[in-house]
Amino acid sequence: MQFAAPLTELYRHLRLRQSALVRALAALVILESPSTEPAAVDRLARWLAREWRSRGARVRLLRPRRSGAILRAEVFLGRGRPRGQLLILGHLDTVYGLGTLAGMPFRVRGGRAYGPGTVDMKSGLVQALFAVEALQALKLTPPAKLVFLFTSDEEVGSRAGRPVVEREARRSRAVLVLEPASGRRGALKTARKGVGEFELVVEGRAAHAGIEPEKGVNAIEELAAQLLRIKQLARPRRGLTLNANVIEGGTRTNVVAERARALVDVRVSRRADGRLIERRVHSLRPVNPRARLRVSGGLNRPPLERTAKVVRLFRHAHRLAQALRIRLEESSTGGGSDGNFTAALGVPTLDGLGGVGGGAHSPGEFVVLRRMPERAALLAGLLLTL
Repeated sequence: MQFAAPLTELYRHLRLRQSALVRALAALVILESPSTEPAAVDRLARWLAREWRSRGARVRLLRPRRSGAILRAEVFLGRGRPRGQLLILGHLDTVYGLGTLAGMPFRVRGGRAYGPGTVDMKSGLVQALFAVEALQALKLTPPAKLVFLFTSDEEVGSRAGRPVVEREARRSRAVLVLEPASGRRGALKTARKGVGEFELVVEGRAAHAGIEPEKGVNAIEELAAQLLRIKQLARPRRGLTLNANVIEGGTRTNVVAERARALVDVRVSRRADGRLIERRVHSLRPVNPRARLRVSGGLNRPPLERTAKVVRLFRHAHRLAQALRIRLEESSTGGGSDGNFTAALGVPTLDGLGGVGGGAHSPGEFVVLRRMPERAALLAGLLLTL
């Protein structure tokens, strides 16, 4: 491979910079950034904006309503006109509330860094910074314009981020996503399930449960019947699952329940199944004709399907990994990312290029530090060769 020598140099350079990567990771983790706290996300965005500007990037902070800032950093290291655009996606927000650091501080132990957001996905943000720095230091010039787009509400559905992500994706030849790798072996993600939520609300009729229950319409019983119907629509072998994970209803044990509500998580591997399940759930009608049923919701992230374009992109990454003497595998996952949106537009998308670790969204979240230079080198190689 003609890029084998530059890739080896990138890897060597980044291994020498591992201490700097860890310091940058610590700085990002200490800047807590819950999705629900726009001011906190803004602080992290401003810190990263300074770092990108110091690397010569043109930086804009987009400020959507009711969400933290979205960071857009544009880098072109070549000469003349760029050969198209590559989009590198990440997110600034985490699932951890302000103050989590008090009980879950950033710490390094046994070759791992622990703390809120270490693997999901502040390590990925750091690796992107240092990948570009390495290309600059070695005077390597990617032919494409590089656009790094870091959203602020990915963990809560990307309502603000989605239109910006889709707009940039339409301008791009490929999309690289800095979400964590899959598992300890660092697999990339070539398929993700689509994600959605249905809300079922049943209106019944209250009555005294002991004196005249026949005058009541039990909303909980109707809701239970509907949930059994929904469960029968699942096709797990095809990757279509439905799970009622929130349920509420009733007021007192001696009152026939007048109202009940459930939230149902839906996951699909194929867009066609997403459209099918939306039609079927929205076509549900009451079992008890005296009850009223209202259904809302549906898919909010389409699936990232393993198309031929995605496979070609993974195979290119695999060849680069071989030149770096890195073992690289592919995987699929039931969770969604902003890469779902770009893949649904038909843009080749490769996910899972961020940190290697575990325990995401839990008190034990960690990233393996020795893998960070390796992942940054792989990202740099992709930026250089796509």
